Formats: sequence, structure tokens, C-alpha cells
Amino acid sequence: MRGRGSPPGWAARWPPISRLPPAPRKPRIRVRCNLQLSLAHACDSAHQPRPFRLSFLEVRRGRLLPSPDPLALDREASPPEKHWTPEKTLWNEKTSWGDQEPLSKIPFKIMKGHQHIVSSCHFCVDDTKLLSGSYDCTVKLWDAMDGAVVRDFEPAPGAPVIECSVTADSRRIVAASYDKTVRAWDLETGKLLWKLSHETFIVSCKFSPDGKYVVSGLDVDCGICIIDAKDTTTVSHIKDHHGMSVTACCFDPDSQKVASVSFDRSIKIWDVTSQATLLTITKAHTNAISNCCFTFSGHFLCTSSWDKTLKIWNVHTGEFRNRGACVTLMQGHEGSVSSCHFARDTSFLVSGGFDRVVAIWDVGEGYRKLFLKGHTDWVMDVAVSNDKKWILSASKDRTMRLWNIEETDQIPLVIEYKKALGLKMKQCEECDRPFSTYESDLFHETVTKCVFCRMDAKDVSAEALPSSEGEDLLARGCSPDKDG
Repeated sequence: MRGRGSPPGWAARWPPISRLPPAPRKPRIRVRCNLQLSLAHACDSAHQPRPFRLSFLEVRRGRLLPSPDPLALDREASPPEKHWTPEKTLWNEKTSWGDQEPLSKIPFKIMKGHQHIVSSCHFCVDDTKLLSGSYDCTVKLWDAMDGAVVRDFEPAPGAPVIECSVTADSRRIVAASYDKTVRAWDLETGKLLWKLSHETFIVSCKFSPDGKYVVSGLDVDCGICIIDAKDTTTVSHIKDHHGMSVTACCFDPDSQKVASVSFDRSIKIWDVTSQATLLTITKAHTNAISNCCFTFSGHFLCTSSWDKTLKIWNVHTGEFRNRGACVTLMQGHEGSVSSCHFARDTSFLVSGGFDRVVAIWDVGEGYRKLFLKGHTDWVMDVAVSNDKKWILSASKDRTMRLWNIEETDQIPLVIEYKKALGLKMKQCEECDRPFSTYESDLFHETVTKCVFCRMDAKDVSAEALPSSEGEDLLARGCSPDKDG
């Protein structure tokens, strides 16, 4: 999640936690002044604190910001939260499959086990396992079926875990922590493979899809560091890459380019081979950019922001798509958007926000498919399974939720959305699943199969589908913004 970080030099200035006096109780106060100062500082300084990435001291004391929206300046502060005590049973009747809302009927499971904010989540091992990182200084591996914790990776980081990542083959994982380290473990054995220390705070870490590199986003350096994942040798260390602190970074599907976003509201694409910046998009959003993700082909990049929007960009031209299938991305969340993730075939996009909601966006047909509600605090991260049947969300409420979205096209709420958009619902004569076509389409009466069966009939593999169907709709159905 990926805006991250803490004030620089906190470890050097503060005494050990055990020597600190207990925090005095403070009366209920309004938070207008403090939050205004924080947001102003975020716009003027490269070393600002971030409201959704807390300092180590705040984590240990259990002081969490009360509001689900950091931009809501007029709300009163809630009383300090009590320390959470883990339940004896991680899986009980209350956490079994259940319906979310009368019109949604989305089955879900609640994964309990972390004792603090869950900051990062991933699917791995053919979607049978889940990976999570937390502010409780742990990285956990879960069984996706029964919700049990399979392993806590040791030795554990000495500070809150900001982000974790897993290789495409699910053999290794990495995690970045507030103790300025990146650690790598063998996923199967749990053995620590290496530990790398930086001189500054690390706000993001990602494996390249081929597993050869690890890229880290750096706070004080306002840059990125790319290392060899095998021996930790430095491939590139780009300081002052951005004008302010980096918030997130990721590799493209070919492992040759790195996208990074920042508090300075800019997007940069860095080429590993040429060691040069290929593209810079300034003022991409009207507030800090929190996260970014590539489509499966690498032609498009989605960014999420504190300005409550998501945007899709052509990484070759830098054009912002603001019409057709992309316009609804700017009209969904009611709070800052923290995370985004494309499905493997780019047929839909998932986002999480500080409005406590997980949103599913249909990329091809251009509408918000569904809101998944249930988390009681900020959604910090989201992930999509390779088979597109599951969504995983991590939250500040110390839980993860595993949502089954396999039958979303058949639930009443989604059908009503499609009808409102002028979409005609049909049933595929090949696989019997429902699909939709626009009633204004001249050929909609002759279409009797869903797009997947039509593509299969043309002997196009499922791996080829993303760039030919979902992303082709992105390219043809949108036009560039004049300010892009």
C-alpha cells in the first residue's frame, strides 16, 4: 500500500520503547489543526509523516488515527482504542461463510490472527495460500481454505512491516520494515535467505515478475533502489528520483521497467537496461499518489490517490484516459484510495480505500461493478487470485477478508447496474454463464457466446486474452485527457 513512512530519524532521537513513560491520557479534542498541519507539510516537505503509515512509537502505544478519511478535517477524534486481545479460536461460527448484504450475496471469510494493522496481502502457491504483513512486526502465511496460520516467518522484523511481496513461482518472499531492512525468506521452509539494511526508511518493496530483482521505495532519499534478489548486490540506486518521498513502486510484467509514485503527485517509469527515466508525468493527481499497478501486458498503469480517484495511464505516451471505461474510476470512493490491483486478464480492477470499502470495477464495460463492505476501518491493501474467483483485502481493523466473487455477474445488484448502463444480459450457449452486450450495438443480437468462449473458439490461449480483449477495450474505448 500501497503512502508509507515515518518521520526521519525517529530511531536515533527516541529512547528505547521500554524506557518511555506511559502515555498520558488526553481529553477529547478536535483534530482540525493537527491534520491541517500534516496535510500542508505533506505538500511542502519530502520528509513528512503519513497518516496511514504510523510511527513505531504509535504502533507500540496503540494510538491509531480515528477517522477513516484523512481528508475529513472537521470530525472529532474518537477515544483511544483499546489494545486488541487475540481470540483463542481463529476460526469459529462467526467467521464462516456468510452473506454480506441482501442485494450482494457475496460470500466471505474473515481471517483473524494479526494483533495490529494488516498492511499488505497476497495470494500465492496457486491461490491456496495467503501472505500478509502487519504492524505487529510479523509476516504470516495462511491456508486459504481453513484460515489457519501456517507459518510466522522468523526471525521477525524488529519494527512494523510496511509491505511484503512474493515471487511468481511462490518460492521466496520479501518484506520491508520500519527498522530500515528488507528480509527475504524461503516460503516453503521459512528459512531466512538474506537481510539487507538501508540508511533510510523503506516504504515499498516488490519482486520483479521473473524473480531476479527486488525494488524498494525510499523515503528520505526520495528514490528507488533495485537489487539482485540472489546476492543483494545493488543494480541501481536512484536518489532524488522524485521531488518528495516515494509512496509505492512496482515492476512491469517484463521485469524491465519500474513505475514509482510519490507525494509530489508524479509518476515515473525507469528502465533497468538503459538506466534512464523513460517517462515522467507531473501533477498526475491533485493529491498524493498512494499506489500503482501495471496491466498484464504492461501497456497501462493504474494509480490510486488521496484525491479519492483512480486513473489509468498509457505508459508509452503518458496519456491519461478520462472517457469510456475509465471515467467511472474517478467517481467511486468516498475517501482516499489506498490500493489497486488488476485481474490477470484486465477484465476488472479492484481497489481499496479509507472509506472502508473494496471496489470492483469492470474495465471493459466501464462501470463500478460492486462495493464490498464489511471492514470496520481503512482498507490498506487488496489482491486478486489468478483464477479471478477471489479477492483478498487487508485492513487497519487487524483482519483480512477473503471474498468469493465467482458469481458476481448473477447477483441482483450487478444486474441492475448493467441494465442502467444499457447493457443486455444474455446466457452463453457454450458455458451457460451470463454475459452482457450493449443494446445499442448493431451486432448484439447475433452474439450468443461470452467473450471467453469466443476467444477459445479462435484458439487464443487464456494468457493471450488480457492484451487482446480487456486492454484493447481500454485503448479503443477511452480518449486522452487534454491535460495528460
